[in-house]
Amino acid sequence: MLTEKQKIFFEKLKELYGKEVLPSFDIIAKDFGFKHKNSVWQYFNKLKEEDLIQEKNNRFYINKELFGAVLFSSSVKAGFASVADDYIEKRVSLDETFNINEPSTFIFNVSGDSMIELGIFDGDKVIIKKTNTAKNGDIVVAYIDGGYTLKTYRNKNSKVWLEPANSNYPNLYPKEQLIIFGVAQGIVRKL
Repeated sequence: MLTEKQKIFFEKLKELYGKEVLPSFDIIAKDFGFKHKNSVWQYFNKLKEEDLIQEKNNRFYINKELFGAVLFSSSVKAGFASVADDYIEKRVSLDETFNINEPSTFIFNVSGDSMIELGIFDGDKVIIKKTNTAKNGDIVVAYIDGGYTLKTYRNKNSKVWLEPANSNYPNLYPKEQLIIFGVAQGIVRKL
């Protein structure tokens, strides 16, 4: 069990260095305002004991399972109110859930209302996995006749088009060019 000072030290480590390799004790001592690096070593011994910090190849890391939002195993009803269970299943990181750290994953801001019937609204962020192929029904970012757009990819009887999810907009049929940039993996909305 950590003391309050140890908890504060650990939270500051997370805030300053995140998931990166932790710097030397000298650098941490300087960043935290300690006179000696031995103070850092004492904190590290306790944090290692609690499995908050892990060591690999003589380098220290904050345990990656401690990042992300808490996922509860119980659901919350969108209908009538019900008692919610307080069972924490695990921590969830968008980086890991959507492989955001991969070089082939991108996040785009959504602009416009052509996808609202699929619950994709202006201001949402769409997580895209880079690929030049798509299956019928995939939501894609595509380059069509000189511009990029987010639409549903359609392919029927060798005919290809992009379909909006708003009845106020027409389907887009390529006149010259249709290039798939990537396929949507998820949507993030900030309330």
